[in-house]
Amino acid sequence: MLDLRIGHGYDVHAFTGGDHVMVCGVRIPYSRGVRAHSDGDVGLHALCDALLGAAGMPDIGQLFPDDAPQFSGADSRVLLQQVMNRLAEASLSPIHADITLVAEAPKMKAHVAEMRQVLSGDLGLPRERVNVKATTTERLGALGREEGLAAHAVVLLAPSEGKC
Repeated sequence: MLDLRIGHGYDVHAFTGGDHVMVCGVRIPYSRGVRAHSDGDVGLHALCDALLGAAGMPDIGQLFPDDAPQFSGADSRVLLQQVMNRLAEASLSPIHADITLVAEAPKMKAHVAEMRQVLSGDLGLPRERVNVKATTTERLGALGREEGLAAHAVVLLAPSEGKC
């Protein structure tokens, strides 16, 4: 029997003062930043939760609590690396990742190729196994009013090579 595991993650952050947002490990210049304990990278936070969920592990809020000083301003790529280390210890590896970014602004299209490249490296996957796409809410709700941005992630995990 194949031991494939699927996980879904979601994250949202409100805008606040600043001059950029971090999304999928890419710094995007913008007239605002996000309110967050770490760097507020919604793409990576959703991805971490999807990976952890597929592995049956605690979510990022439990592993990296927002009231823990050591995670204040944390680089989400470092958090992703810690998640990947946990997966390796459990003999699990991602085989596909799909992320949907939801925001009216900033526009993400020009950054998607770089995001895919960053994620491909961080996940140890060929680029064709990492997808990133962006959409809007057609101006509906808080995201439509440009109060913040969000991301959904879906991943597929399998036992690492040599494991059944």
